[in-house]
Amino acid sequence: MLVACALAILPARAAEPQAPGMSMVTFNLHHDREDWPQRRQVILRELEALQPDAIALQEVIQKPYVRNQAAWLAGKLGYDYQFVSTDPPGRFKRYGNALLTRRPVLARGEHLLAPRTDYRTVAHLRIDVDGQPVNVYATHLNERSDENGGRIRGEQVADLLQYIAATSGDAPVVIAGDFNALVDAGDLSALRQRYGDSYGSVHVNNQLAQVSTLNRHYYEAPSRIDHIFFQQDQLVAREARLLFDQPYAEGRWASDHYGVWARLQFAP
Repeated sequence: MLVACALAILPARAAEPQAPGMSMVTFNLHHDREDWPQRRQVILRELEALQPDAIALQEVIQKPYVRNQAAWLAGKLGYDYQFVSTDPPGRFKRYGNALLTRRPVLARGEHLLAPRTDYRTVAHLRIDVDGQPVNVYATHLNERSDENGGRIRGEQVADLLQYIAATSGDAPVVIAGDFNALVDAGDLSALRQRYGDSYGSVHVNNQLAQVSTLNRHYYEAPSRIDHIFFQQDQLVAREARLLFDQPYAEGRWASDHYGVWARLQFAP
């Protein structure tokens, strides 16, 4: 009893406050394949638990009997969203990328990446993170694995960087999406010269070549092609991990990609 009393009067250790910053998720939704009504509930539960400041989504679809996937998730989460598609508004089927945020939106935009014949887009939101404006961009680059695909991705990266330079101002930049390329690929070199790889920065001593964001249930070779890049002079990557990398039921997965979550801290 005396020991219990002595322990009882010890002050509780306060949790260490996290430095100011933001969290970001990128995830390829695999549009509405493989029982979307069930998959979306699994995705929603994970995002509700994480409450990320911003979410980049790729392969977002809307069509008859399928409400816009980004709009559905945003509505359930209580988030604002920006959906970007080359399909005109009012068309029976639209397909593209989206950004979701729980933060106030200061500005928004969209851009069709060069070459225009590839129908690739970028979505942009400038959000207020506790008084600090941050630019977040979401994109999905060309999927071809041959030399021509690399050339197209290089052109898309150059156009993406020009769009960011024209729209970001002085606020920090975060770029997330499915780049269809390894982080050290030549077609992403111009991007890597200016922005850091959040997952690679956090897990620098791990065997990154064995990490995959392509779901190994669907794809044989590991390939980390979904990335969250950050502006290194204004942000620091503190945590990063994969999401949806386990089946939620026998043979059922949230997507054919895993998601990526990262926590970024404002640089001193």
